[in-house]
Amino acid sequence: MCTSIRKSGSELSSVPLSARESGRSVDDDVALVAAVLQRDRKATAEFVNAYTDAVYSFIRCRLSPRRDLVDDLVQEVFIAAWENLSSFRGVSPLRAWLLGIARHKVEDYYRRLLQSAQPLEPGVAEELPADEIDLEAIADRERTEQRARQVLEELPEHYSVALQWRYWEKRSTRRMAEATGRSEKGIERLLARAREQFRRRWLA
Repeated sequence: MCTSIRKSGSELSSVPLSARESGRSVDDDVALVAAVLQRDRKATAEFVNAYTDAVYSFIRCRLSPRRDLVDDLVQEVFIAAWENLSSFRGVSPLRAWLLGIARHKVEDYYRRLLQSAQPLEPGVAEELPADEIDLEAIADRERTEQRARQVLEELPEHYSVALQWRYWEKRSTRRMAEATGRSEKGIERLLARAREQFRRRWLA
């Protein structure tokens, strides 16, 4: 949904991932990892330079509007990668492996935030038809991305996170409930309120 972001100091610009990563094979990734594990400084610098943008972009899209947390989470991803690099076997590209770690870190953030949110009492919002506005279609249409992000940024953070986790990350209400220790009904109620808030702002 989001384009790749290159981060240079305080400047951000779009950079297509395919243009930077073309020609890189899984064998190249395995060789790079082996060199990093041998404490090759040049290889370590190549590793960071090759994949920081992709990880940064992935996390920035999913933490919006909490951009103040992005740098810390990117650092957590690479720390986890260093700690587990010896487990990389080249079954999938290194970029995919790193983004898998990033996805777990983002979901940890979602989980902590929803765990700390106050449970909602039953109300009128969850009675509204879920198909009144198709959030999955919105998420899939590139032309609506900017508007959708703007609306999400206007929502209370726990509503924004709930919608991103459910519709952007395609997590079921059951998975969300299991991760947060809430009831599935409680998650459905939270999503219903969040959808209603989103709908009002989208149609405003």
